[in-house]
Amino acid sequence: MNEFTKEELRNFIIGLGVLFFCLAAFLIFKLNQNDWENAENSDYTVYATYNRTDGLEIGDKVRMAGIDVGYVADNELDDDFRATLTLKIRKEIQIPDDSSAAIVSSGIMGNKYIEVEPGGSEDFIADEGEFSYTQDAIILEELIDRIISMGKAKLGAKSESSTTPQEEN
Repeated sequence: MNEFTKEELRNFIIGLGVLFFCLAAFLIFKLNQNDWENAENSDYTVYATYNRTDGLEIGDKVRMAGIDVGYVADNELDDDFRATLTLKIRKEIQIPDDSSAAIVSSGIMGNKYIEVEPGGSEDFIADEGEFSYTQDAIILEELIDRIISMGKAKLGAKSESSTTPQEEN
């Protein structure tokens, strides 16, 4: 029977180490995959329809009273050309069925998220349910344009009222 040379023995040990490492990585991946599946099963789905969702993306947060309660899982355009968002909400959070969902931003140039304002109903939105009340995203440029045009209108009204017609002699 032939004996292994030192180089062959070293290559064999390295091969076993690589095989062990790959097996361990595969097992860790499978265990974490089960955790991810269970985490997904711990959420329920709620839909919200908006005219515009400018700046809101898949993965953005859903908050209630400033606490993260879910995330935006999907978005699609419906037959009326409105954006329908699929929201995943944690199972332990029950949202009253008369609640509203507004798209807001965290600061002037911050990320967008959905803020849920809970209603007073004793009934809750069920899995695959929908928000009855939604508020679209406010576009900063449009808001600034409105403020400027209101200011110009007030300035124009002041200048017209301050000028009085001169009496003819």
